Amino acid sequence: MLSFPRRCMLVASVLLLAPAAPWAQTPGSTGQGNPALQPQSPFAGSVPAGKPSAAVLPLSLKDALDRGLRQNLGLLLTGEGITSARGQHWKDLSELLPNLTTSTSFNATQINLRTVGLNVAAFSALGIHIPSVVGPFGIFDARAFVTQSVFNWQAIEQTRSSSQQTKAAQYSFRDAREVVVFAVASAYLQTIADAARVETAVAQRDTAQALSQQASDQLQAGTTAAIDALRAKVELQAREQQLIAARNEYAKQKIALARVIGLPSGQEFTLTDNPAYEAQPPITIDEALRRAYASRNDYQSALAQLRAATLARKAAVARYYPSLSTAVNYGDIGINPGNSHGTLDATAALNIPIFQGGRIHGEVLQAQAALRQSEEMLDNLRAQIDQDVRNALLDLQSAAEQVEVARSSVDLAGQTLQQARDRFAAGVADNIEVVQAQQSVASANESLISSLYAYNVSKIALGRAIGHAESGVQEYFKGSNP
Repeated sequence: MLSFPRRCMLVASVLLLAPAAPWAQTPGSTGQGNPALQPQSPFAGSVPAGKPSAAVLPLSLKDALDRGLRQNLGLLLTGEGITSARGQHWKDLSELLPNLTTSTSFNATQINLRTVGLNVAAFSALGIHIPSVVGPFGIFDARAFVTQSVFNWQAIEQTRSSSQQTKAAQYSFRDAREVVVFAVASAYLQTIADAARVETAVAQRDTAQALSQQASDQLQAGTTAAIDALRAKVELQAREQQLIAARNEYAKQKIALARVIGLPSGQEFTLTDNPAYEAQPPITIDEALRRAYASRNDYQSALAQLRAATLARKAAVARYYPSLSTAVNYGDIGINPGNSHGTLDATAALNIPIFQGGRIHGEVLQAQAALRQSEEMLDNLRAQIDQDVRNALLDLQSAAEQVEVARSSVDLAGQTLQQARDRFAAGVADNIEVVQAQQSVASANESLISSLYAYNVSKIALGRAIGHAESGVQEYFKGSNP
C-alpha cells in the first residue's frame, strides 16, 4: 500500500481532485518519478506568461506560489469548469423565467384564386368579374411574444440541482488551488534538495581529489602501495560521475519547476529561499480529522454533488406532475404600418403527462443510480480523509525522526573520514578505510538531504490532508535560510 504522500500525487490529473500530497523520498533517490509533475497531469503544465529576460530571476517560494496560482494549467482548466456549471444553471433557470421575443415581418403576396378552389368562371356567368390572380398585396405584422412558466416543479428542482453543481465546481476550484500549492511547493523543495546534492557532490569530489593527490604523493615517496593510488583515482572518478549526474538532475528539476509555475521558456532563475528545519506543532488525530471534514474542499464538493444528485432525482420524479404555463402575444398587423390594427392572443395551458412510453421511468432510474453513486463516493471519501490524516501524521513523525538520525550520521561519518585520513597519512592503514569512509559520508549526506526534503514535504502533506495547504505553506515556512 502506498503511503499518503506517494498515493496522493497520483490523482492530480483529474479536474475534480482527490487529495494530493507529497511523497516520501527514500535515501539515494534523485527526485525523479514524481507522479504529480508528469506530463499527463495538467498540474505539471502551465500557460507561460511573458517572454524570457536576459537577467537571472530571483525566485522565492512565495513568488513561485503566486505564479503557479495564476498560470498553472490544471487550475485554469478547473476554473473553466465553474463557467460551464454556471452556464448550465442559467439554462435550467431560463425554464422558470419569462421568455420575451419580438418578430417584425412584411410579406408581399400574389394569389391565384383558381389554385385555392374558387371558380372564377361561375362568377363571370353572373356578371361579376373577379380576376383569377389577386395581388400583389402586402401584409405587415409586428408582434411581441411572452411565455411564462406558472408552475413546473421539474424545472424548479432541476434549477436547484444545477445551483448545487455550481457550488461543487467552486469547491473543486478551491481544491485545485490546494493541489497547485502542493505541486509548486514540492517542486520548489525538490529543486532545493537537488541543489544541495550538487553542493554535496562538489565537496565530495574535492575531498576525493585531495585524497587522490595525497595517495599519489605518498606513492612517489614510497610510503604507500600503487594499489592505494589507483583506488583513490577510481574513487575520484566515481565522485566526478556523481557530480555530473547531480548537475543534470538539478537542471532538469529547474525546468520542471518553471513549467509548473508558468515561467517563460528559457528563463534563468535562482532560488532565494531555503526553508529551515522547524518542528511541526503537535496536533491530535481527532483535531486533525475535525478540521479536515470542515475544511477539505474536495469533501465539500462531494457534499454539494450529493445534494445536486438528490435534487436531480426529485426533478426526474417531478416529470410525472402537471405543469402550467401561459403564452401571450400582442402585435400590429395590416397592409402597412400606417394601415394596421392591434391584435392580442393569450393562452393558458395545463399539461398533464399521462403516458410517456417509459421515458420518465427511465430518467428516474438513471437519477436514482447517480444518487447512489454520489452517496457511495462520499462515504468512500470520508474514509479516505481519515486514512489521509492518519498517514500524514505518521509520515511527519517518521520524517522528523529520520532527520535527527541523519544529522547524527553525517557527524559520525565526518569523524570517521577524518580518522581514516589521519591513519592513512600516518601509514598505519591503507586507503580502503578512507574510501569506505568517503562512501559513508556520501550516503549520510544523501540521507540528510532526503530526510529534510521528506520532512518539509510531509508538512505540506499534513496541510493538504486537513485542507489548509494554501495557508499552511506560508505558516510552515515562515523562516527560511538564504
